Order: sequence, then structure tokens, then C-alpha cells
Amino acid sequence: MTRHSQPATWPWAPTNRIARRHLLTGIGAAVLALSLPGRPTRRAVAATQPAPNPNPRFAAYPFPLGVASGEPLPDGVVLWTRLAPAPLDGGGMPPEPVAVRWEVAADDGFRDVVQTGETVADPFWAHSVHVEVSGLEPGRVYWYRFAAGAEVSPTGRTKTAPATNAPLDRLRFAFASCQDYQAGYYAAHRHLAAEDLDFVLFLGDYVYEYGPQNDQATDQIVRPHPGGETQTLDEYRNRHALYKLDPDLQASHAAFPWIVTWDDHEVQDDYAGFVSAHGVPPDAFTPRRIAAYQAYYEHLPLRPSAMPVGPDLPLYRRFGFGDLAEFSVLDTRQYRSPHPCGDYAQPRCAAALDPAATMTGETQEAWLLDGLGASTARWNAIAQQVMMAQLELRPGGRDEFWGDLWDGYPVARNRILGHLQKAKIANPVVLTGDIHSTWISDLKANFANERSAVVATEFVGTSITSRFPFPAAGSLLLPENPHIRYVDGESRGYARCEITPETWRTDLRAVSDVTDPEATVSTSASFLVEDGRPGVREA
Repeated sequence: MTRHSQPATWPWAPTNRIARRHLLTGIGAAVLALSLPGRPTRRAVAATQPAPNPNPRFAAYPFPLGVASGEPLPDGVVLWTRLAPAPLDGGGMPPEPVAVRWEVAADDGFRDVVQTGETVADPFWAHSVHVEVSGLEPGRVYWYRFAAGAEVSPTGRTKTAPATNAPLDRLRFAFASCQDYQAGYYAAHRHLAAEDLDFVLFLGDYVYEYGPQNDQATDQIVRPHPGGETQTLDEYRNRHALYKLDPDLQASHAAFPWIVTWDDHEVQDDYAGFVSAHGVPPDAFTPRRIAAYQAYYEHLPLRPSAMPVGPDLPLYRRFGFGDLAEFSVLDTRQYRSPHPCGDYAQPRCAAALDPAATMTGETQEAWLLDGLGASTARWNAIAQQVMMAQLELRPGGRDEFWGDLWDGYPVARNRILGHLQKAKIANPVVLTGDIHSTWISDLKANFANERSAVVATEFVGTSITSRFPFPAAGSLLLPENPHIRYVDGESRGYARCEITPETWRTDLRAVSDVTDPEATVSTSASFLVEDGRPGVREA
């Protein structure tokens, strides 16, 4: 497999995509869901598709959800938009394909247009558009826009990755996660859009499935979700559209290319593969997963090759930035085993020590380890969802862990951390979201031994808005977890990173008040990792 590509073996084949532990609970339900009426295959849709309308008329402006770009490669990016004149009412488009024009320019005034083309907004995919642009120059900024009928979209700015293995002296990006619309405003995105960055990495919980009555922070709702908990395709589409209508989120998308992965709330809190964590039977949960995956694809700048097929969407992939950094982007939800000891805090049970208990599935784990071993980059980042560092939750050595984190799958974690040590992977750094708080840790080959070697650094970033339920509790756990170097349960915001050949610097950017749409931002702390020296220190 070459760098910057999808996995050489496409992981949507059932033998690769569904772990053995999922077969009995998942495969029958998946077959049932794929045979549900009203869900034609892509081939069937293409065979019956009428010619796109070249001159559509719209009841309202068709680009209220803005534009986005993503998947930066040295020669191109993916451009996204969606036609939705009635975004919170299913989109408001007639059930016909529509011709959409696009153009890419070397300047923001579009005097120097370098590429242009036409694509189709398909009603089956909610009239979303995913254009793969290639043939661009590496490491440079471009501007793009769309047009349909007489209407023109907002302008977006994007940037290609540097040439493969080219010498690179600096890379700047931000990573973020967990943007519960109900919990606050997106001032963090407004400030993020003003940063000097090459790309944004979003690590999951792009939308939340909750209704106002079942949000975990019911007493702190700032702007409620309309309706109840999302279950159907139309409900997931409307929820994504609600988030996309936020002007600060639109600004963040329009400023930089995004690399995205999901966590659990894009479907349901703490789900694992085909297993609901809330008692929904597989024959009911699988159709919900299908709907959620389709809506996710429809609203993010993903390649057409990531188009979901039933309950499967290929999301793990790898990105390189010159000779400086390589990012392995993981999916720790779609293929994971059911929680061996439950998804909550409790003592570790014997099932957690089963080598077959997996967070990533066998195929993705092998892809990760093989790719890390083949990398020639100076820095090797693993972008993923849930906390990898061990987190002992009770003082006095009572051995209590949170089952939805990597602590629930310790053997699988040990395989990855052991590989980092044995294969001498250059400067591994793990980037994580999920937990609505900041945790910065030294990752050890064996957490049971305080003298075990430090093999990597983990930066767990806080949330854009989502609340950490016990903000003061984190610092109380530090004596039980000496490998954790810093914790902050109070702040909301994002992390800004600058990589050079010598150092990796992470600045924690915290907004002043998540309930204030005009909140300011400041750097609450900064940390450094030095080339060739595992472990983190304050800058």
C-alpha cells in the first residue's frame, strides 16, 4: 500500500469488516437491514437515474449549509456541499438529480481558475456533493465554490498536502472533538477558523443523537435539539443540518481542509459494532446504524470511495505530510467487540483479558501496525477516539476502570504499544477526543510497572462544547496514575499543534465561556515532545 491511500484491501468485505465475536449478533441483522424496502443499491440507483436537471429553480437559497473540503493529498482534495433550501425539513429538494458546477482557483477572487467541472447532486444521498479534485500543486492554498442554476455557494479555502517525502520544516494543525449543540455555542470554531493552520483533525462526536430530554447535561442545555433522539435517516439528516447551519462551524470548515473520523454519538452513545449499549436489539439497532452512517457520509467531506454500503463505511486511512509526519486515522467503533466488562466504570473482569477482545478489529489493527512499521516519517501520529492511557478510577489500588476506553481492551492496547516499542517507531504521538476534558500522558509499554519504558505521548483534547460531568475529579486521580502529566476538566476548546523536525508543540486553546457566543480564547497551557525522546514536558 502506498502512503496517502485508502487501505489496499478494502475493509468493507464482510470477512474483514465484522469481527468473529460480532457474527452471531450482527450478520443476520445486517442482512435483514440490507433487504429493507426503499434502500436500493448504488448500482440500482445509477441504472434508474434520470438526467440531472441543468437549470434548477429553488424555493430558497440552496447552499445554507455552506461548503467544506477534506482528505488533503499532495495533488488534490475533496470538495463538499449539499443542496438544502429547507435544511431542517429533509432538505426541501425535489426527488430529482441536479447538476452542480464547481471551480477551483489560485486566488480568492477567482481570476485564476485552475480547474472546473460538473457533478450530480443525487437525491438518494440527500443532494450532497463530494468532488475529488486531482492535478493540483502540492503544499499550496486554493479557493473553491459551487453553483447550481443561478445560485452560487459561499467560497471555501483549502490546502493540498506537501509532496510525498519532500523535506518539510513545519506543519500546523488543530484537533477537536465533541461538539454537543445543546451544551453551548461554537465560539471555539470561530477562533479556530482564524488560526494559521494546514488542516483540522476532527476526532468524533460531530453530532449528538440526544433529544433535550435525554442529554447527559439536561440541566445545562443552552440551545436544545429540536425533536427527540435521532433514530431514522431523516432525523439524522436534520440533526446534521442543524449543526451545519451554525455560522462558526461553517467558517471553520471553509477555512481549512478537514480530516474526520467518528466516535459513538454519530450513532448512539457507547455503541460497539452492531451492539447497542442501551439494550436495543440488533434487528432494530442495525437499521439505525445504516441511517446514521449514510447521514454522516452525506454531510462530511469524504471521498466517494467512503460511500457506505448498508451498515459499512470504510473510514480508517492514512495521510502523509512530506517527510515530517504521517497520520494513521482509526475507527474504534465500527469493528469493536462488545464491551467485555460493560461500558461503565467497574473492576476489570476476566473477559477483558481475552486476546480476541478488539477495539479496531483484526484487519484494521494489522493495517495500523504494518503502516507504522513501514513509515519513514519523523513523527507518527495515531488519530483515534477514546483514551489510550490507563486511568485507574479509584484511590488505594482498587483496580477500577472505564470499560468504554482502551482500559476495557487492555490486551489489544498492549499489542499496539508493544509494537511501538519493539519496532522502534519514530516519535509516536496519540491524539484522542471523547472524554470532554484534557489529559496528557506518557504511554507505557506496561502500565502495571511504574518503571516500564515510555513509548509514546497521548494528547487527549477537550471538547468544543460538551461538558465533563465531574470537572474537579480528574486531578484527584493523578496519584493513582503517575503517567498522567496534566489534566483539565474545566476548559472547552481545541488543541493547536506545531510540528518541526525537532519538536512537537501542543497549545491548549480554551474559550472563556461556552455559553457565550462571543467568548474569547486563550492558551491555557503548552507542552512539548522532543524528537527521539519519548515523554512530554510543559513548554
